[in-house]
Amino acid sequence: NAEYMGTLSECLFFFAVGYMALLLKGGRVVNADRSIMADVLCEGGKITRVAPLIDPPAGAEVIDVTGKLLVPGGIDPHTHMRLPFMGTVSIDDFYSGPRAALAGGTTTIIDFVIPNPGQSLLEAYQTWRGWAEECVCDYAFHVAVTWWSDQVQEEMGILARERGVNSFKHFMAYKGALMLNDDSLYASFTRCRELGCVATVHAENGDLVLQQQKKLMAEGITGPEGHPWSRPPEVEAEAAHRALTIGNALNTPVYIVHVSCSQSADVVARARAAGWRCYGETLAGHLTVDDSVYFKGTFKEAAAFVMSPPFRPKGHQEKLWEGLQAGSLQTTATDNCTFCAEQKRMGKDDFTKIPNGTNGVEDRMTVLFDHGVVQGRLSENEYVAVTSANTAKIFNMFPQKGCIAEGSDADIAVIDPAVRRTISAQTHYQRVDHNIWEGREVRGVTVLTVHRGEVVWTAHVEDGVADWPKGTFRVERGRGRFVARAPFGPPFAGLKER
Repeated sequence: NAEYMGTLSECLFFFAVGYMALLLKGGRVVNADRSIMADVLCEGGKITRVAPLIDPPAGAEVIDVTGKLLVPGGIDPHTHMRLPFMGTVSIDDFYSGPRAALAGGTTTIIDFVIPNPGQSLLEAYQTWRGWAEECVCDYAFHVAVTWWSDQVQEEMGILARERGVNSFKHFMAYKGALMLNDDSLYASFTRCRELGCVATVHAENGDLVLQQQKKLMAEGITGPEGHPWSRPPEVEAEAAHRALTIGNALNTPVYIVHVSCSQSADVVARARAAGWRCYGETLAGHLTVDDSVYFKGTFKEAAAFVMSPPFRPKGHQEKLWEGLQAGSLQTTATDNCTFCAEQKRMGKDDFTKIPNGTNGVEDRMTVLFDHGVVQGRLSENEYVAVTSANTAKIFNMFPQKGCIAEGSDADIAVIDPAVRRTISAQTHYQRVDHNIWEGREVRGVTVLTVHRGEVVWTAHVEDGVADWPKGTFRVERGRGRFVARAPFGPPFAGLKER
């Protein structure tokens, strides 16, 4: 169909216009399955050779990457650029957010089309596609099912068969807005199975959250500390178990987004151990930030961390790392949904009105390299698995994305494991005016980003430290391409009919 043929046409176009070849020499190529010393040749937006001692073609740009790691460009499977939400719109759009992502080594995002209840899914999809025309990295879309009808059922089929969508999002939270009841979950999961699409789920019990919010407000608890108290781990674990139970009963692959706590991680682990076809995603923020942020500082400082699910007490973070180590959690994301301090002030007297969301798309790759590889929690190959390869496989983009191999898209993050930088809102490229990792020093920085065979970001490094604001971009609005994802991908392989 048109979407899938478009990918082929773009490849032919790149070769026709004669894009300059790029040769990365002397680096360590790190994939999810192995690491090798090799040069990487990129031509026409694709990787054409991976081998030792490649001779550069005439006119090729040659870059010495000795001592550095070449990893597949990061894939963030959970972002919200320009999202209309809770009475405002997230401040980072499809230019500023993806541009920052490139600086961090992420070359592909999967964003979300979120129709209003009652709105046509196709209409919303076209709106988001229009917004994304300025995107500077590659992108795909999950589409949320926020209501149910025969029209929704029909339009899911059109999206899956003709528009390159193979995953649909379901909210079990935000009662009265986006939340689906079990009847609608059952109907939509059934349709996902018929279409060969993954059912992704925001797992929080919206009824329990609402009652907790009312209780806390009645007790006079109106500040940001009320946010984590209204959404304890139990409401996430209950919803995750319910979603996975429904999915297993229907033989539908289910992907739980932003697993934030040990209870929910245990639910996913038990389900996978029982042979259920399910997956768990965790966020860079939930892996590295605890709930103390809600109980210190000013309203402005605490409100900056309000997101759902909230950051959890100390101890939960290591449980999530264990899930990645064991393979019961497969992917890492950011849920990048940024609101500035003035937008967060909408909830100054009522924590339930604080727009939910934090940053992450720019810093995920480095934060996870530092806390994962540098600190000994992940091998370099496991790092690639959880930052790109597993996402590419689950959402049927592999091996186009998620690996450095001949024929794959030439999306590469070049990481210098010795280079450090200090994260700060004062120096990051996102538009948001705060950063959840403010002041944190990290090691293992993306010093060069290659997107479709072109260098799009180069860090400025002096004495082993990246001077972040002095980095150089080579991007233009709209260079990103939509990644059409075919249905019936790996999650459906070997899935027995019941």
